[in-house]
Amino acid sequence: MTRSSGRAFCGSAIHQFNRRAFLGTATGAMMGGTTGLSILGSPSFASQLKQDQKRAILVFLGGGHSQFETWDPKPGRPTGGPFTSIPTSVPGLQICEMLPKMAQRLSKHTAVIRSIDTGNTDHDKGARVVLRGNRPDIGPAKFPTLGATLARELAQQDSQVPDHVALYTTVIGFPGMLNPSPGIAGCLGSRWEPINILRGLAPEANILPKFLSDLDHKQRSELRDLLSQRFARGREHVDTLASHNDAYARVRGLMACDQLFDISQESETVREKYGPTLFGKQALVARRLVEAGVPFVRLNRGWWDSHGENFDIHHELVPELDDVLSVLLDDLEERGLLEQTLVITMAEMGRTPKINSMRGRDHYAGMSATLSGCGIQGGAVFGKTNEDGTEIIEGKASIPEFFATIFQALGVDHQKEYYAGDGRPFTLVEYDTEAIEELLV
Repeated sequence: MTRSSGRAFCGSAIHQFNRRAFLGTATGAMMGGTTGLSILGSPSFASQLKQDQKRAILVFLGGGHSQFETWDPKPGRPTGGPFTSIPTSVPGLQICEMLPKMAQRLSKHTAVIRSIDTGNTDHDKGARVVLRGNRPDIGPAKFPTLGATLARELAQQDSQVPDHVALYTTVIGFPGMLNPSPGIAGCLGSRWEPINILRGLAPEANILPKFLSDLDHKQRSELRDLLSQRFARGREHVDTLASHNDAYARVRGLMACDQLFDISQESETVREKYGPTLFGKQALVARRLVEAGVPFVRLNRGWWDSHGENFDIHHELVPELDDVLSVLLDDLEERGLLEQTLVITMAEMGRTPKINSMRGRDHYAGMSATLSGCGIQGGAVFGKTNEDGTEIIEGKASIPEFFATIFQALGVDHQKEYYAGDGRPFTLVEYDTEAIEELLV
């Protein structure tokens, strides 16, 4: 199995196109009562943004989807279950019959990975592993998640749009499903924390309460800034304080972006394509966000934990995934965004080959995933399991290797060093980890 080395990517978070003037105008327009989206739709701005800025959408299938009922079916085998497989646009590749739309799109812009070993079969710990690249905390400093890291690497420093947004269809009582580490941004700082949207389309905090006018909010912000400045005297060296103030400094700009979450701004035709489900509507919000320059959006579609009636659960969820993912990829492509947007589908684990007495599949460390768009070789298939799916027999991929591939596809040096609060260096993935060359353009 070959690995990549020495690819020439810029890896910079600062791109040549400066959006300060644009965002100042857009923010002013939106705070003044107009949407500002006419500026977002400016052909010259959109063209430059599409050319320069990379971004990512993570479709996280919380609970753990079954590889047998999605990307690695085993029809006719004792482990295979009731569904058959269908051919795809990639010669020789077959996937589950419940993914007919994605089957026709694989050769164009999607790669399938059938051999990820998460090394874990626990929901909470598994989420921590796969969302942090299997990295432990660094002493007292908390290691950031993929979303926080990519937000920092891909964001414009002067941007007023959100850097990191997470939308949830379902919130389960496992801490890792919502908060996979104490402080998702960890040692990167408060700016890179996500805006969490639970079972909705827009952050509730973006809307002022009825008793608070815009002037009141502005004056409260000014008072907070004054008190913060006084508190900061003599503490200028405290990184946590600077990060906290940086996050607060962006509040009014973020509030001005509330129209980005409003899918009524889209035509009825577009809304119908994404469908009536919350997952579909959230995917449309994700497309609107990345089109406006948001570097990282996480779509959390749960709940796939199918210990009982696995096949009924997947018969409901997989066709929806097929519909929404195919529409999202088509929409990004039609808008000229897919070449600069990486779409990732993954979960915290897979499901067991063995079907239990409740017609369910239990927790399993082996997992399938997909990568689509930016930097990815369409039609690539990496890894192979045996005829019953009980063992990876070719190309076992670790979570760090998967992360390295994601970073390289987005032009980020995965061996770049950051520094924890105590000054210790650490890289974005484990030292000497290599990306999966076969998946990259």
